[in-house]
Amino acid sequence: MNMVFFKPWFFVVWALMGFTLDAAAQTSSNNKTGSRDFIVAVVDAVPITNHEVMSRAPQLQEQLKQQGRLVPQGESLLKAALERLIVEKALLQHAKENGIVVEEDAIDQAEQRLAAQSQISLAELHKRLKAQGTSPERLRQNLREQLVLQRLTERNVPGRIRISEVEIDQAVRQRQNASIDTNPDMELGHILVAVPEKASPSEVAALQIKAQTALAQLKRGDDLARVAKEFSNAAERDTGGLMGLRPASRYPSLFVDATKSLSEGDTTLVRSGAGFHVLKLITKRASSVLTMTQTRPRHILLRPGGQLSQTAARAQLAQYKRQIESGRSDFAKLAREHSQDASGADGGDLGWVSSGMFVPEFEEVMNKLQIGEMADPLVSRFGVHLIQVLERREAPISERELRDLARSGLRDKKFDETYQLWAQEVRGRAYVEYRDPPQ
Repeated sequence: MNMVFFKPWFFVVWALMGFTLDAAAQTSSNNKTGSRDFIVAVVDAVPITNHEVMSRAPQLQEQLKQQGRLVPQGESLLKAALERLIVEKALLQHAKENGIVVEEDAIDQAEQRLAAQSQISLAELHKRLKAQGTSPERLRQNLREQLVLQRLTERNVPGRIRISEVEIDQAVRQRQNASIDTNPDMELGHILVAVPEKASPSEVAALQIKAQTALAQLKRGDDLARVAKEFSNAAERDTGGLMGLRPASRYPSLFVDATKSLSEGDTTLVRSGAGFHVLKLITKRASSVLTMTQTRPRHILLRPGGQLSQTAARAQLAQYKRQIESGRSDFAKLAREHSQDASGADGGDLGWVSSGMFVPEFEEVMNKLQIGEMADPLVSRFGVHLIQVLERREAPISERELRDLARSGLRDKKFDETYQLWAQEVRGRAYVEYRDPPQ
């Protein structure tokens, strides 16, 4: 399995925690705005200080803003931050009672991921945090707590999510209905009034009038087959002017664009290099064969470590990119010689992949690339990548794959709600004592 693949629940949980470099700095550093600290609440004998609340408030504010949710202000924000901390302390105590621990190696990897997400080296991460008043030791403790919460959540939440076959049926129908706007099945009536390559302006004008006459006859309700027989130079004139029911992707893009806003029975006239086309929309419906976009990328992966720093790896891949773009080197050859991923033996080719198969930072860059385009070196949690997109296609989805996609989407949608309900259950079993309000 290639290194860029991942376990989906890990990243759902990590995103739910809202953990980034800025969050680490905010939750790890001491608040310097107050002259003294005091306890605002106690959760199962674990105190929560005013400084903790004041540090958590801006993090919560930013997280809610990114989620597009209402952001409380003033005392309401401090109360919301305090409640988040109460839930967190209750969950950490619950994890302790259930014997959940995190190994030092896992903390090392989390620290490296945090640096990779910010596109900086581990040394630079420590430098930035020290400048903000945070020690590497405090950062590691904060990461330890976040990983404990992640493992506790992974152990308790996914199994609570319930998805019925009725919900899957509904999600499948919604996707099928949406396909009418992406790649519907269509049947067009077609009349071609051909224009010779060297036709004079007067001849073109006469042929345009002929096409407009055919259009007018269809608009008043005349039989398509008769009009096609009289006016058309297209092959369809002998089949009643019908082009056959097929996915929109199998029609010329000119025809699809021209009929996009038409209702069934409507007609229009367009011009191409071949001549004037009179088009009638006979049928338009959700495709019987649903498709999904797949991408075929390749990459070269360098993993920093030992004598190779992250900065040096990025510089090396940037040099490879310049060599490939200038024609002095071949991507596949460089991948076979230097890539530290299993795909290197295949010239870096990762094969055809669907959405959700790669880590988010890799997939986001890949999806923005045009066919044949290379991205600048990208840092992910697995190392540094040079990515190129070779091809894209619309691949058919089987009924089983469609239901699996629907089930996965429903699980993602329900995860946050299920997490919140479970977390409140744990919080409800904890002893919480409120002291002085945060300020």
